[in-house]
Amino acid sequence: MSTRSFIARPTDPSTGSRYAGRYCHFDGYPENQLPLLLGALQYRFAGDLEALRRHIVDAPHDWSGLGMDLLEGAPEHVLNALDPHAERFPSRPLDDVVTPSGAPVEPITVTQANADGLEWGYVLHDHGIEVIALTWDDRGGPVVSWDTSPLTRFQGTPSLWGRDRPVPVRPSRPTLKVVPPVSTLPVTAKSRVTR
Repeated sequence: MSTRSFIARPTDPSTGSRYAGRYCHFDGYPENQLPLLLGALQYRFAGDLEALRRHIVDAPHDWSGLGMDLLEGAPEHVLNALDPHAERFPSRPLDDVVTPSGAPVEPITVTQANADGLEWGYVLHDHGIEVIALTWDDRGGPVVSWDTSPLTRFQGTPSLWGRDRPVPVRPSRPTLKVVPPVSTLPVTAKSRVTR
């Protein structure tokens, strides 16, 4: 089952939309998209946001899904944490759709006017990724700073991504605390002095 989303760049609202971007068919929930987008900027694109935008938003196709190729150059522990089964699925263009005439489909430029029916939106601002839970509040959402670790555990409940709310993250997994074992030996009674 698909979780449909878009990845976009901000635009001047006077154009009629605050963003314009590409459609992404699968795995559009924050737990999947945010680590890939954050990691892509931090590792593969070495902080070059415009290169990331050109790669994803200006692509000549829509996306079937984003993949682990966006994390090229990431440390092994990051790759293992985000892809524990080492499947390393690459990003896939949505290129298996044709028109009734048999011609390939042109990519969809997603804007506020045609985002109905999508579930999530990711707008790549200069200061971070605006996450829009379109099924909850399509007017906007909180911004995840670009310096956020891709290993952050984001929550995927749309109602938590309201525009006036903080970025919803799950608490870090607690570290195990070593507790010394309790002795199972019987305690000897102290002798009592009687007169």
